[in-house]
Amino acid sequence: MRPGTTGGRSTALRYALLLVVPAALVGVGLGWALAAPDPVQAEAPVRALADGLGATVLGLAVLPRLHDRLRPAWRLLAVLGGLWSLAEFVLLATEAAEVVGVSVLGLRAADFGDYLAHVSGGQIGIAVLIGTVAVAGYSTLAYRRRERGTTDLVLVFAAVTLVLRPITGHMSQQTLGSVLAAVHALAAAAWFGMLVALALVVRTRGEWAVILPRYSGWALPAIAAVTVTGICNGLVRIGDLAALVDTGYGRILLAKTIMVVALLGLGWWWRRSWVPVASDHRMSAESSLRRALLEVAVMAVVFGLAATLSVTA
Repeated sequence: MRPGTTGGRSTALRYALLLVVPAALVGVGLGWALAAPDPVQAEAPVRALADGLGATVLGLAVLPRLHDRLRPAWRLLAVLGGLWSLAEFVLLATEAAEVVGVSVLGLRAADFGDYLAHVSGGQIGIAVLIGTVAVAGYSTLAYRRRERGTTDLVLVFAAVTLVLRPITGHMSQQTLGSVLAAVHALAAAAWFGMLVALALVVRTRGEWAVILPRYSGWALPAIAAVTVTGICNGLVRIGDLAALVDTGYGRILLAKTIMVVALLGLGWWWRRSWVPVASDHRMSAESSLRRALLEVAVMAVVFGLAATLSVTA
């Protein structure tokens, strides 16, 4: 084998992580198709991208807790935090345009200002934007002064920012609805974001051998939390099982549930066929990365469905 071949393949595979973007958009497109003829707001694609970026930031902030040798990826956190801020700003502008009844390009500054000042969605959006800017700004400073940086602050800002919209949405009107929504959002973000972070940061067979089993231990309660809270939230929202077929919201929820069950099956299979082999140093880093990419792509479709679900009437 020529020198550098394995490293080159791993680098190419990491670039393949960009496929999570079209995978998330596939999920959005599927959600739109299932929702018809019920109305769906136009910001679903941007919501999916923003949620995915936020989850990845959360995962990168958690990752050093899995292994003492893993150093915070400050450059990645700064870049992804900046992209998250941009996505949230575009999302905020898209929501304002929806309320005003114009296209994003036709939104006037005065109307945007009124939305931010007088509409609850705009005020929540400002808080979300402040959180993402704080993540990006702190990560940039920490990259320049690494000896003083701690991912704990990033973790707190990212977690709070990720739950701001869910805890103030339709579930907030139900008993313990905000708690269920917050747990669901954080568990899903940790499950997805930590695996993306692993794919971005872990380089060697030895690192996968140590870190993958630890991620698997974290993922199990996260999956359980996503499943339980998702079922509770869904049953409260749809009211009866017939709505799973009769309404756009119900059809998207059913598709999302099927995808999550598929992910549960894949996770079960990975715990039998991937985690033990990798932990025994019997699997190359490249093979582990391929498996992580497969699961991340499927998760991205679910994120797209979830984003469409959150803006479906």
